[in-house]
Amino acid sequence: MQGSGWPVPWPLLALEAISEPRGRLCGHRGALPAGWRRERGCEGLSERAVSPPQHHIVFLKTHKTGSSSIVNLLHRFGDTRGLRFALPPRYQFAYPNLFKAQRVKGYQPGGPRFDILCHHMRFNLPEVQKVVPPDSFYFSIVRDPAALAESTFSYYRMVAPAFRQAGSLAQFLAAPDRFYNPAERSNHYARNQLWFDFGLAPPTQPGPEAVQAVLAWLDQTFPLMLLTEHFDESLVLLREALCWAEEDMDVFQHNGRDPQAVHPLTPNQTAQLRAWNALDWQMYVHFNQSFWRHVEAFGPDRLRAEVARLRARRQALAEHCLQGGGPVDAANIADERIRPFQFGQVPILGYALRPGLGPPDQQLCTRLITPELQYKDMLDARQFGSNGSKTAHGGGVAGGPARSPP
Repeated sequence: MQGSGWPVPWPLLALEAISEPRGRLCGHRGALPAGWRRERGCEGLSERAVSPPQHHIVFLKTHKTGSSSIVNLLHRFGDTRGLRFALPPRYQFAYPNLFKAQRVKGYQPGGPRFDILCHHMRFNLPEVQKVVPPDSFYFSIVRDPAALAESTFSYYRMVAPAFRQAGSLAQFLAAPDRFYNPAERSNHYARNQLWFDFGLAPPTQPGPEAVQAVLAWLDQTFPLMLLTEHFDESLVLLREALCWAEEDMDVFQHNGRDPQAVHPLTPNQTAQLRAWNALDWQMYVHFNQSFWRHVEAFGPDRLRAEVARLRARRQALAEHCLQGGGPVDAANIADERIRPFQFGQVPILGYALRPGLGPPDQQLCTRLITPELQYKDMLDARQFGSNGSKTAHGGGVAGGPARSPP
């Protein structure tokens, strides 16, 4: 990969024809900050400043939003550049408790900060700021709460008491207050999941003012909010914000369900779920609007062109890397190092490598398909040694991760 010092594998050579010219624009003119350089603009018409790639990143990994795919991007970017990850002792930062710096493996007050923080946590800004540099870029991803609730019900049906007692989503929607008790452990999955992940408590006072104040604070904290429904467009905007190269945004879908396990919602169910998750719906509408303001600033035509290139690159990589060119059932993946963790009753798809890949291509393709838990263990072993990883997780890199819900 660019800047990694590795041999350039075949897929990247083949993808040069659908990559943009070097000299990406980050919209800065005038005197340059330290570390910046001047290069020709992408159209070759003017010189502009190109910022160095952002290496200090906080990604709030929300549940059932496509966030595992974003984590794969961050894992690969940091891994190939030797960046330091803020890692949990296992796979989450004591979720659903609020994040605390002391739960980061290797954290020492006053010690070196970590470059990337991206694993499941319940957001707590003052504690997060203790473990990452002050110039870190914060972002997250949100999803329409109706679709989010359908996915959450499918995945956490036997975890959240409200879902377990209801039996089906239709029965839950018929009388949600009958099943939902906010005091019961794990029922945070059953209502306003996004609000909870962002570390927020329900407003104590009625009226829109309290919600708007929270959303204004989130705007200040997270300069960019991605949308699940516009995932590829989100990747393009993220690339611009981070000043990364196009190959850094190559990604396959991770932690995806078998399509047969997805239950389409009726219009009435969609409306009911948005009403039940009213705080999440207000958050989603707010960030949906800010997302399209980012699109307008970026340029809709430019966005469409970059999305087309992103998808063309992904298709080329899928044809080159993947057996069958796409996801497969986990039962058909013999190598447990790349087999996705199966949680609950919903089949989670993964990927098998195409036979016959040369060593450089196999290295690239393996990183693209390695699931989050296994990749976390590899990062843990790199930072703390294989013995430390085994001690913390009950399983080493070769043996796969100890099993716990993501």
